[in-house]
Amino acid sequence: MESFLVSVTVFALAVFVGFEIITKIPSTLHTPLMSGSNAISGITVVGALVAAGATDSDVARLLGFGAVVLATVNVVGGFLITNRMLAMFRKKK
Repeated sequence: MESFLVSVTVFALAVFVGFEIITKIPSTLHTPLMSGSNAISGITVVGALVAAGATDSDVARLLGFGAVVLATVNVVGGFLITNRMLAMFRKKK
């Protein structure tokens, strides 16, 4: 029970700190930060693939497949958002 309470406390603090940091970032820095987070999500896809293929357990494979799907959605969405944000900075002809 104590470890669960510690985990919930750490999660709540991480959410609060993350929200505070994100809201303080100027809009001109969002695109470079999005590119960096896409690189991290790409690493997550590789890790999820390794986790899905490195076991004989069906539950672990299912969880690994779910992780691959969610990480891929995150990467694709991040690139689409980055492309849209970069389009806002291009000059119109």
